Amino acid sequence: MKGGKRKGAAAVAAGVAVVVAVLAGTALWQQARPTVAYQTEAVARTDVEATVTAIGTLQPLSYVDVGAQVSGQIVRLAVAPGDPVAKGDLLVEIDPSVQRAAVDAGRASLAGLRAQLAEQQAQARLAGQQLARQQALILHRATPEEAVQTAQANHAVALARMAHLKAQIDQTQATLQADEARLGYTRIYAPMTGTVVAVEARAGQTLNAAYQTPNVLRIADLSAMTVWTEVSEADVRRVRPGMAVYFTTLGGAGQARPRRWHSTVRQVLPAPAASPAGAVPATKTVVYTVLFDVDNADEELMPQMTAQVVFVTDRAAQALAVPLAAVQEDGSAGPQVRVLDARGQARPHRVALGVRSRHQVQVLDGLAEGERVVVGETAQAGGLRWLQW
Repeated sequence: MKGGKRKGAAAVAAGVAVVVAVLAGTALWQQARPTVAYQTEAVARTDVEATVTAIGTLQPLSYVDVGAQVSGQIVRLAVAPGDPVAKGDLLVEIDPSVQRAAVDAGRASLAGLRAQLAEQQAQARLAGQQLARQQALILHRATPEEAVQTAQANHAVALARMAHLKAQIDQTQATLQADEARLGYTRIYAPMTGTVVAVEARAGQTLNAAYQTPNVLRIADLSAMTVWTEVSEADVRRVRPGMAVYFTTLGGAGQARPRRWHSTVRQVLPAPAASPAGAVPATKTVVYTVLFDVDNADEELMPQMTAQVVFVTDRAAQALAVPLAAVQEDGSAGPQVRVLDARGQARPHRVALGVRSRHQVQVLDGLAEGERVVVGETAQAGGLRWLQW
């Protein structure tokens, strides 16, 4: 009997030892198990924009390259880069010596031809009078038929010579007009109102316009600019004429709120910008040119500035949004986010999504404003946790 009691007591003691060991091991495991710290963001309303980004270069919307149409030495350059000019202002004077000599020679030649014409007109009148006399005499058979024929021929020759001189005068007048025009080209005037943005020649330089028109300077209207934007072939199909676009310049990068200029897309050029001829090397990135215009009445924008361009392909104003980092994409279950419950536990929620920006996404259904979604988590060691019985 006593032996049975001893065995029972030993069994109880062994059971207690096992429970104590389990509890000790569990407590030790709970103490060693890492805890999780969640990084969360609140579901809030904001503007969400789907965009395409690109780099562009600013150019004047309206400009003209002023060239020299005659050869010669520049004797005066009346403007400098940055000068405002009005249409008709004198810009450049080229030495007119050669052109003036050509005009003087043409005028002298024209005067000589006119004198010859006057002489020939007198000869034609005389020939006409002789012909009339011979025709009157032949009626009375007082002159031979041969004399009448000679008078007719002389009169015809005089008229032909007079017509030839008139043609020469017309030709000389045309040549003189061209020479006078070239003489006028030695003084170059502004073809438009604007600002001189570049000068490619200087006083004393000799220009040769025999083969091509040399550019002297460029005048641009800086009140409106065109942004020539290079868009990659991966994004160009998302850009359409009439689409909203805005940009900033590199000069505003250090500002807290850099200035934005807004516009709409005017044109998407069909040929790749990298190759006007059509052939693009396989190793080179293919980009397409997109054009849009912007007002520049305050002249803050300057030619050749670099523009950081954003094309707005879609937009949701004041929409519920969460960070993209909170979204877990699952092909079978659809997009999900984890939401912290009242106990601080992360619970998965299915959501319906809309417009996406680079950092945020619109939530159409599945979340309420103010809920906190998990965007990240950090494992932390330590922290004793007691079992809940």
